[in-house]
Amino acid sequence: MAALLNRLLQFLLTVWAATVVVFALMQVLPGNAAQVAAGLHATPEDVARIEAEFGLDRPLPVQYLDWVAGMLRGDFGVSYVTHAPITPLIADSIQVTLILVVTSMAVALLLAVPLGSIAALLRGKPLGALLSGLSQVGVAVPNFLAAILLVMLFSLGLGWFPSSGWQAPIEGMGGFLSHLVLPVFALALVQAAILTRYVRSAVLEVLREDFLRTARAKGRTAWSALLTHGLRNAAIPVVTVAGVQLATLLVGAVVVEQVFVLPGIGSELIRAVQNRDLLTVQAIVMVLVVMVLVLNLLIDLLYSVLDPRVRSGA
Repeated sequence: MAALLNRLLQFLLTVWAATVVVFALMQVLPGNAAQVAAGLHATPEDVARIEAEFGLDRPLPVQYLDWVAGMLRGDFGVSYVTHAPITPLIADSIQVTLILVVTSMAVALLLAVPLGSIAALLRGKPLGALLSGLSQVGVAVPNFLAAILLVMLFSLGLGWFPSSGWQAPIEGMGGFLSHLVLPVFALALVQAAILTRYVRSAVLEVLREDFLRTARAKGRTAWSALLTHGLRNAAIPVVTVAGVQLATLLVGAVVVEQVFVLPGIGSELIRAVQNRDLLTVQAIVMVLVVMVLVLNLLIDLLYSVLDPRVRSGA
């Protein structure tokens, strides 16, 4: 219990430090946000009016505390450029990104765990060598290239799936799934290749353990011994890598959203940067940072489920 409270305290302190860093970085960027919002031909009076409207003329500590207090209430403020609330924009776009990222990781794990296990059990054999080679090739393929190749083959070539766009689930599951398939596999195939290599290494380590040899000596097959006793032990390093890769998927989703014209958080971030909408950029960056920190916290908590030594403090 004490370890859990300590980890939660570290999480809260890290989030607070992130708010300071993100806010400070936005302040040191060149240019005047009020000038951008007022336009190229704005007078000094127009700029001063916008600064007063958005509170940009107040001391920086006051602006920071107001921003943090707003986030705690779920209010990210109003865009300097569009004058629209930022919170609904983030709420709508983050749903698209989360669906894309979570589904991609699920598909990647569904591919990587069996393929990595087979590659480990059949090491030194043709199929094992083939799987290892394919995973090495997959690691070298960037997400955007995988996305382009999938569009060329399955959309432009075969016409099976749409090449771009998004349809919400409430508008029809058929259209939703058809628009989701290519973006998901553009992310999942690359992640599956990376995870397959880690799964293979983790399973090979477990296969050398005494408890696996004992299970084999009692008459169990290699697959039966691995499924019964080995996968849980092999999952611990894989969970670490999967957590890191899930965070990198958020970055990879930015590129894939651009390729498939998806209204995700990455697309909104790029649009805000292009428009120099600094408050929106600040809010989106903070949301992404908190998501990564939450993922790290969940991975730490999952350790205690997979490894009893973590729970006991051993």
